[in-house]
Amino acid sequence: MRWIDTHCHLDAFEADRQVGAVCLAARQAGVVHCVIPAVEVANLHVVRDLAHRQNYSYCLGIHPLYVPTAQDDALAVLAQALQAHHADPRLVAVGEIGLDYFVPQLTQSPWRERQEAIYRAQLKLARQYGLPVVLHVRRSADRLLKHLREVAGPGGRWQGIAHAFNGSEVQAQEFLKLGFKLGFGGAVTFERAHQLRRLAQTLPLDALVLETDAPDIPPHWLYTTAAEREAGAPQGRNTPAELPRIAHTVAQLRGMALQDLAQASTHNACQALPRLAALLV
Repeated sequence: MRWIDTHCHLDAFEADRQVGAVCLAARQAGVVHCVIPAVEVANLHVVRDLAHRQNYSYCLGIHPLYVPTAQDDALAVLAQALQAHHADPRLVAVGEIGLDYFVPQLTQSPWRERQEAIYRAQLKLARQYGLPVVLHVRRSADRLLKHLREVAGPGGRWQGIAHAFNGSEVQAQEFLKLGFKLGFGGAVTFERAHQLRRLAQTLPLDALVLETDAPDIPPHWLYTTAAEREAGAPQGRNTPAELPRIAHTVAQLRGMALQDLAQASTHNACQALPRLAALLV
């Protein structure tokens, strides 16, 4: 079985020189490809170099959590990078972009308005360069959808992924209507995630892609509680090698064969990010 991790911050493993080991473990687990999103202009070149080094793919964008530290020329730098690399077959999307209304600082002026302005500008860049978008959706689905509809125009559609989706069924359907796939990862492995598990079970199969968001959003078998961390236990570090086991949870919820989920999720990823198909040959 071949798996695609559609969202993996592989550059986070550079600091302790674990990238090679992490990629080897992923390939041994059947994860043949990882998509590496950027989060700020300072790591645009990092994700690109890493994708080329590991035969993976990458996205260029400014994450909403990095809006407070983004310099005034951040969008111009991003635009220059997209212009320079838009023909690179390993550049598969503009991302990770979006809105975050979970972090208190980002819900207040001036950061709420600034993250919306930066998000909308990046949507326009994606349209300009004919690229899909990889979206950060955190308590912000309705506002994200508003900007997507406005930038696309009447009847306009998108390609891309609503990463780590955790919204309502109505919101899920609205993203699907616009052309998006929905990313499911470690959060779906928690039994208490009732709504998310229900969506993983009932949404059309062609709506789903799989991801880890490594090293973040660890599945339940890597997660340590606040009390355990206070007692000295480290938080489990997610890696792309965990993807097949996460997929097993989704397959169980849907009552389907793991092989069928592998084939469908790979096909769906290539629909969301069309440049992927040529990289998997």
